[in-house]
Amino acid sequence: MLSSSSPHSPRLPQSALDAAWDPSLDTDDTDEYCWTELQLASRNGDLEKVTRILASADPDSIDALVNAPPSGYYGQTALQAASMRGHADVVALLLSAGADVNAPGGNNHQRTALQFACGAGDLPVVHALIAAGAQVNPPAIARYHGRTALQAAAERGHEAVAALLLDLGAEVNAPPSPTAGVSALQAAAAGRHLGAARLLLGRGADINAPACKMKGFTALQAACVHGDEALVEVLLAAGADVNAPGSVFNGGTALHAAAQNGHLALVRRLLAVGADVNSGAGRSGQTPLQSAAASGHGEVVEVLRQAGARGPTGGGKIFFLLR
Repeated sequence: MLSSSSPHSPRLPQSALDAAWDPSLDTDDTDEYCWTELQLASRNGDLEKVTRILASADPDSIDALVNAPPSGYYGQTALQAASMRGHADVVALLLSAGADVNAPGGNNHQRTALQFACGAGDLPVVHALIAAGAQVNPPAIARYHGRTALQAAAERGHEAVAALLLDLGAEVNAPPSPTAGVSALQAAAAGRHLGAARLLLGRGADINAPACKMKGFTALQAACVHGDEALVEVLLAAGADVNAPGSVFNGGTALHAAAQNGHLALVRRLLAVGADVNSGAGRSGQTPLQSAAASGHGEVVEVLRQAGARGPTGGGKIFFLLR
């Protein structure tokens, strides 16, 4: 193995990552599932080892060492790894050694250190990164699990972090990643974070931001999946479109979501505010009636029939498999 001072930044095999990732993954793929020694020490919060690695490095190669790029879909830079896990002392040391605070993450998440820290809800690390020049609104997120800092905070219900970001100018309606992204409000709704949703609405969040094309959902659809009546009421009061279409894969309206998941009270509430009982969803034109029947919710089927639902109960499939 190369020394820690090598400008080529030695990489450790998956077996050294103490089961950080799925142990069934093919460990022979050293490009995809390997971390540098510094990245691993930073991830583990091993301040003593991080200090030793940096102290023994050739000054001419310190930048390459500290800023070694993430490997593969799930990799992280040393700073990202420490930031995600709240290792504030390691974060401070890496920043003092020249870590790039705005470096992009691995291909799948593509998150910066700030985006990781906001997702973790770690205010001290968030403050440290912002003080070091972290961009609150970095360039558009393009990858599958990409999130802006605000979206990441909202997704986990970290209201204090979200409020800080908004005060610093975070775009409340920043577009989501194109495949499976969510707006900040959609993220809060999917996580059933009522306080975060109220905060975002108070700061101008678009209540009817469309569902991301492939695997997205509106805020109201997400709340209906979970049967969160309090959140649904807040969203309806803010003007949520009860008949907004879903995405290609999630594919239904809010009524489809409530019917599929057997939330009888919400089904009645949505019908009362104008939900289309015969709305077709997806390429098959599946109705809420079929959604309820496919999930075995007989009582919902009866309520929909009484409300004027037409057509067969068979042939339905399950929509709205939220992550």
